[in-house]
Amino acid sequence: MITYILRRFLSSIPVLIGILFATFTLARLLPGDPCRAVLGERATDAICNEFLHRHGLDRPIPVQFAVYVNEIAHGDFGVSLRYSETVGQLLVERLPTTIELTLFALILSIVIGIPLGIISAVRHNSWVDVLTMTWANIGVSMPVFWLGLMLAFVFSLLLKGTPLWLPPSGRLTAGILAPTFAQVWGLKVPAQSSLAAAVEFISRLNILNAILTGNWSLLGDALKHLILPSMALGTIPMALIARMTRSSMLDVLDQDFIRTARAKGLSKNKVVLKHAFRNALLPLATVIGLELGGLLGGAVLTETVFNLSGMGRTLYDAITARDYGIVQAFTVVIAVFFVILNLIVDISYAYLDPRVQLK
Repeated sequence: MITYILRRFLSSIPVLIGILFATFTLARLLPGDPCRAVLGERATDAICNEFLHRHGLDRPIPVQFAVYVNEIAHGDFGVSLRYSETVGQLLVERLPTTIELTLFALILSIVIGIPLGIISAVRHNSWVDVLTMTWANIGVSMPVFWLGLMLAFVFSLLLKGTPLWLPPSGRLTAGILAPTFAQVWGLKVPAQSSLAAAVEFISRLNILNAILTGNWSLLGDALKHLILPSMALGTIPMALIARMTRSSMLDVLDQDFIRTARAKGLSKNKVVLKHAFRNALLPLATVIGLELGGLLGGAVLTETVFNLSGMGRTLYDAITARDYGIVQAFTVVIAVFFVILNLIVDISYAYLDPRVQLK
């Protein structure tokens, strides 16, 4: 197992380098001038030449790439052209929002999608099955940005003043206090250190920070703000998970060992959940792993619609502003997530099915 994990990790390094090079090159081939995107259209040629020289953008692309790889190897993602601060600090500030949104959307997708898929398979060809799969097909077809706007319109405008009202944007209500766990616990963290960055990163995870500090008003407000964007982002994965669960369950329910379990007199729930569902988990684990990575990419539109200052919204703004540092760093982060998720899915196969041997 350890040898397999090490081999997969080493084989992923060329993949990450290839992704980094492709992103680095394509970002610089985009039409537009990063100087005028940042400084405005009235910037003179002299000002733009100085701007490009200061940021090393007047060098040949291979030289720029070599310098960038060397900086990343030393933990330096460069400086943002748009925000005039280090990209690493922006990751610490913006990534927690995307992580919360992605995980909450995935949990919502799994909690709703898997039961619907199981019920649809057990009630195959019934009105429940038809209704569930019709909903799944509609869910897969709805664009994230359109669904987000419709959810905000219904729950924030039409239901305003009712108990079902939900906030249309932002992470927290204005005036909600969110002290960090370091402040509540009285921890003294050295400034400008890796520990300080880690504490800030955890503290920006509002749900985790609220649990660590026992701030239940913060927890409730953060969860309320996550509902609409998570529903918008998680609808497509929810529908895919429901369809995959149904398909896998139907394949397993026709197997001989299921008929044997029924002939032995086992209860229907035990046959479905313990025997059938466990054997249907392998393809489902693959879909869930891939969808988690896809949710990170889908967060771009969702964060833009709901005005969330996360990695997706920052990446969108960086593309429009030709902010190469942010585009490259955030793309690499998403690629690393995909590599790690694929590795976790492969390892989970051996746990879910002992017949699968990882060598």
